[in-house]
Amino acid sequence: MKLFGTDGVRGKAGEFLSAPVTMKLAMAAGIYFRKNSTTNKILLGKDTRRSGYMIENALVSGLTAVGYNVIQIGPMPTPAIAFLTESMRCDAGIMLSASHNPFEDNGVKFFNHNGDKLQSICEREIEEIFYNNELINSSQCTGTDIGSSKRIDDVIGRYIVHIKSTFPKELSLSSLRIILDCANGAAYKVAPIILQELGAEVIVLNNNPNGYNINDECGALYPHKISNYVREYRADIGIALDGDADRLVIVDETGAVVDGDKLLGALTVYLKNQNLLQGDACVATVMSNKALEDYLKENGLKLFRADVGDKYVLDMMKKEGVNFGGEQSGHIIFSDVAKTGDGLASALQVLAMMLKSGKKASVVLNPFSLYPQVLKNIKVEQKIPLNEIKGIDEALEAVRAKGMRDLIRYSGTENKLRILVEGKNQKDVDNAIEDLTKFFKKHLG
Repeated sequence: MKLFGTDGVRGKAGEFLSAPVTMKLAMAAGIYFRKNSTTNKILLGKDTRRSGYMIENALVSGLTAVGYNVIQIGPMPTPAIAFLTESMRCDAGIMLSASHNPFEDNGVKFFNHNGDKLQSICEREIEEIFYNNELINSSQCTGTDIGSSKRIDDVIGRYIVHIKSTFPKELSLSSLRIILDCANGAAYKVAPIILQELGAEVIVLNNNPNGYNINDECGALYPHKISNYVREYRADIGIALDGDADRLVIVDETGAVVDGDKLLGALTVYLKNQNLLQGDACVATVMSNKALEDYLKENGLKLFRADVGDKYVLDMMKKEGVNFGGEQSGHIIFSDVAKTGDGLASALQVLAMMLKSGKKASVVLNPFSLYPQVLKNIKVEQKIPLNEIKGIDEALEAVRAKGMRDLIRYSGTENKLRILVEGKNQKDVDNAIEDLTKFFKKHLG
C-alpha cells in the first residue's frame, strides 16, 4: 500500500485511512521529526469532518507513544496550520483534511518546522519508517518519556491578526458587500470575522458544519451556487472557499465565475504595478491555459509551469526566485504572507486590487480571453502506467498534429484519469476530447 499521494495521505476514513493505520503513520512521522527536534511539540489541526474525531485521537496516540507533546487546536484552515507551526515554534504541524473531497474521505498533511509542506523525499522516508515494524516497536516510549496532549482554543486570534495584516492599511472594505461561502469547512469561524473586521458587509453561506456537510454542494467546488445570491443581494463579489480553505474561487458582481487562470493573470500584473512582484514572473501548472502565458508575455512577464500540486508550485517559486504563483483550480500562493495556498489571504489581495483600481470585479478579473480548453475526468479501476498503454503515442500524436496541447495524468487523490486538451478551435478540441475519452475507456475499463 502506497501511503502518500500528491497532497499528503488521503483516502476513505475507516478503510484506507483507518485508526490503526493512522496511529502507525503518526508514530512513523514522530520518529522522522524527532531526528531534528528542538521543542518536542507538534501542532495538530483539522477541518469539520466527522471522521476527524477518530483520526485526531489516533494521531495523538501515535505521536505521544513515541514521546511527542501534541497541541490540538481544533478546526482551522490548512494555511493556518502552516503559519502557526512556525509561529508557535513547533517541530512540525499536521492538518487533518481531505480538502475538497466529500466528507467520507479524510487526509493527513504534514508541515515542517518552517511551515512548509514536506518534500517528496521526506514523505518517502516517513513511508519507509511506517513499514519498518522493528523500528516502530523499538521507538515506543514508557514511563515519563511518553508524550502529552493539550487542547488550545485561543490560537484563532493569532491567525486572524496575521491575515488582516496582509491587507493594505490605507484601504477599507466598508464600501463592499460580499457573499461568502465557507463550504461548512475549516474557515467557518475565521473567514466571516476577518472580512467583517475589515469593514465589509458580509452575507455568509454554509457556515454550519455538522460533520457530514463539508463541501456538500457548496464552496469552491460549486461556485455557481452563490451566483444567484450575488445577483439577488446585488453584492460586489462572491468568495467561495473549499473545505480546508486553501482554495479560492471568485464570482463577480454579474454572477459569473471567474476563471482561475484569469485570476492569476490579473493578480500577477497587479503585483507588478504595485512593485510587489519578484522575478517578473508567475508560477502556474501544466494545466494552465496558454492564453495566460501569452497575456503575461505581453506585459513583460514570464510564466513558469510546475507539476500539479501547490507544493510543486511553491518549490518552483523558490527555485526561480518568484513570490507569486498558483493553480487554475484556486490554490493561490503569495509566499510573502503564506507558506501554502491560502484562500483568505488571496481573497484580501483580490479585494485590494479591486479597490485600488476603482473598477468592478467583472472588469478587473477579466484581463484576457481564454483559448478553448476542455478537461474530462474518467473513473478507472486501476492506474496503469500511461507508457504501458498500447497505442497511446499514436492517439496523442493525432491530437498534436492539429496544433493542440494535451495533458494526460492520473489524479493523485482519486481513481480518475484527467484528460486535458487545449487549442484555438473549439470544435477540434471537443472532437479530440471525445476521441481520447473513447480510447482510454477502452484500455482502462
